Amino acid sequence: MIPGYGPTAGGAIVDHSGVDKVAFTGSTEIGKIIQQNASKNLKRVTLELGGKSPNIIFKDTDLDYAVQMAHFGLFFNQGQCCCAGSRVFVEEAIYDDFVAKSVELAKAKTVGNPYDLTTTQGPQIDEDQLNKILGLIESGKKEGATLATGGARVGNKGYFVEPTVFSDVQDHMKIAQEEIFGPVQQIIKFKNLEEVVERANKTIYGLAAAVFTKDLDRALHLASGLRAGTVWVNCYDAFSPQTPFGGFKQSGFGRELGEYGLQNYTEVKQVTIKVPHKNS
Repeated sequence: MIPGYGPTAGGAIVDHSGVDKVAFTGSTEIGKIIQQNASKNLKRVTLELGGKSPNIIFKDTDLDYAVQMAHFGLFFNQGQCCCAGSRVFVEEAIYDDFVAKSVELAKAKTVGNPYDLTTTQGPQIDEDQLNKILGLIESGKKEGATLATGGARVGNKGYFVEPTVFSDVQDHMKIAQEEIFGPVQQIIKFKNLEEVVERANKTIYGLAAAVFTKDLDRALHLASGLRAGTVWVNCYDAFSPQTPFGGFKQSGFGRELGEYGLQNYTEVKQVTIKVPHKNS
C-alpha cells in the first residue's frame, strides 16, 4: 500500500496524504513505480532519473583541459551522479593521447576514507551498488573492451572500487548502454560529426551531454541535435539556479531550477465574474 493511501469498503483507493505533487530524483526503475502509483489518484509527478550522458571531444579542443573535464564529469562523487559523462566520445585523431592522459589521472587518484583530506575518491553507497559496478566491469572485459586501468575492488572492508578506465568501447556493449553509477569511464572512438550525433543519441536516456570544440557552429549544431535536457559546451556540471535541469526519454520529465522549475509547482486558476451593472 502506498503511504497516505487507504482502501474504502468498496475497494477504491482514497488519498489521505494531502500530497498534491511528487518530485523524485533517483533511478529510472523506481521513477516508473512512483509514476504508476501516483496515477491512481492523478497526482502530478516530476522525475529526474538516470542517465548515460555523452561527452563529445573534438580534435580541435584543448586536449589537457578536455581530459580534466571528462575526468571530473565521470569521477565526481565516485561516479554516483545522474548526469555523469559516462560515454566519452573522442575523435580518432586524438583518441590514443586522450586515453593515455585519462589513465594517468585515474591512476593518480587516492581511494580511501572520505574524512581524510588526502583522499580523492571515497566508497560507493552500499554493497549492492559495489557488486553491480564490479559486475558491469566484468561484462566490459568479456565483451571485448580494453581495461586500461583499475577494474577491481580496493581492500576487503567498505565499498571501494578502483578508478577504472575502459578504451575500445563499442556502442552495443553493456557498459555503454547501462547506467553504471560508479567510477568507471568508457572512452569511445568516433570519426565525424554526423556519426557522433546519431551514436550519442542511441540510448534510452537523455539527461545531459557535453561538447568540447573551438568551432562554435559545430557546438551549436550538436547542441540542437543531441536529445538531452542539458548540453554543456567546453565545460561540465556547470549549474546555476536560473537554468532548468531535467531529462528527455527515460531520464524523466519536468524541470528543476529556473522559471520552468517553478511552473511544476504552480496550479493555474481562472475566475470569471458576471457583473450585472457597469460601473462607469
